[in-house]
Amino acid sequence: MNFLIVYLRYRISDGVPVFLIEYIHRIKTIKQMAIHKKEEFSQKEQDLAAFAKALSHPARIAILKMLAQKNECICGEIVEVLPLAQSTVSQHLKELKNAGLIDGTIDGPRSCYCINWKAFEKFNAEFSFLFNKLKVQNEKACC
Repeated sequence: MNFLIVYLRYRISDGVPVFLIEYIHRIKTIKQMAIHKKEEFSQKEQDLAAFAKALSHPARIAILKMLAQKNECICGEIVEVLPLAQSTVSQHLKELKNAGLIDGTIDGPRSCYCINWKAFEKFNAEFSFLFNKLKVQNEKACC
């Protein structure tokens, strides 16, 4: 499949806008456009990055700490403790759930969440392996 990149430009000529269409070049595949290169990495690297991204907000860390203390929590209780709006807390819970870090059930107006400890154990082992590997490689480095 070929893609054509077209730029629509205009210039003013004698006070009148003149539109110019420039055909830049044809592209054989969308991959050549470098839109998304995530698939070039291993599934393990992608999974670790997704896990790290899910933990990349302090509110999500606070939610996980709260869930670990209670072992199960209702979304309303989380909102009462955190300085965030209900919609913001719900978005953070969604991100954590999409990453597989928490499990949740919705029963009418109540939403109950708990930590997915199997996922944490998996990523703990994978991060430990990665950090140990990087440490060994660093010991051989000159700096």
